[in-house]
Amino acid sequence: MREILGRRRRLLSRRNDGRPELISAALTFAAEWQWPVLPGVAPDPQGRARCACPDPECTVPGAHPFDPGLLAATTDPRMVRWWWTNRPGAPIVLATGGAAPCAVSLPALAASRALALLDRRGMRLGPVIASPARWALLVKPYSMEQLGELLYAKDFVPGSLRFHGEGGYLALPPSETGQGAVRWERAPLPGSASPWVPDVEAVVDAVVDALTRTGVSAPEL
Repeated sequence: MREILGRRRRLLSRRNDGRPELISAALTFAAEWQWPVLPGVAPDPQGRARCACPDPECTVPGAHPFDPGLLAATTDPRMVRWWWTNRPGAPIVLATGGAAPCAVSLPALAASRALALLDRRGMRLGPVIASPARWALLVKPYSMEQLGELLYAKDFVPGSLRFHGEGGYLALPPSETGQGAVRWERAPLPGSASPWVPDVEAVVDAVVDALTRTGVSAPEL
């Protein structure tokens, strides 16, 4: 068992030098914005579409916590610096909920068209995170009860929507995962204060309406 654990840690700690922007970003999220973060599993170096975790069917390769687990997420800059000094290529994972932002995500094509329609309507959005497969709109923290009431009141909610709330996680830019690069589609405004994010009700109402009107209610991915 000791040998297996040692091999696992070596695999997860495989260095990817030349990514100082990752530790800088992680420190900004944790120390300046008070977003709890932790290192994610790096993509498998033998095949970037695979994950370095033990699950051969992992659906989010490289974009989830494993060792340490999600409960280790912290805003302590000393811990964050230690993690990314030892694992400089690790994706940055945000533990959503609590005092941290939550998110609503949807397939990339549907998200692109929905955001274009919302821009034409003049709706104010917060930061938007983009990966090749899905985009995530950051929102204020919400409870599962609040989300349940919101969804229950709707006649229709596309199955392609996903909700990252309490106990969830999300890869943050500029991470590299098995599905590709994570970037800002809508970057936070510069400054030390935590970025403004809208209420989940406003985002869900607008996104569902936009998907319905544009006919891009994509199948679940």
